[in-house]
Amino acid sequence: MASDKGTSENHKTQFPEVRGKIVDTVELIVEPDYYGITIRFEDKTALVFPIEPCVFTFPVLEDWTQGEAKIIKEYQAVQSVVQRA
Repeated sequence: MASDKGTSENHKTQFPEVRGKIVDTVELIVEPDYYGITIRFEDKTALVFPIEPCVFTFPVLEDWTQGEAKIIKEYQAVQSVVQRA
């Protein structure tokens, strides 16, 4: 498998608006047209994380004539289009 040659950044996001709120329920929603996590609080507010599934591929042309893979060419990575509704 080809290695990811893109930049890698660690992201940390905080949600100060929910600090101190009391969690009522946590839901994981898996439906044919929607994936998400919902954290509901006792004050009837919710923090919602819609999840968008996506696909990445890293095409590689290989030569196997000698019994082991020799990379001939690595192509540009391709990823599915993710659009916010």
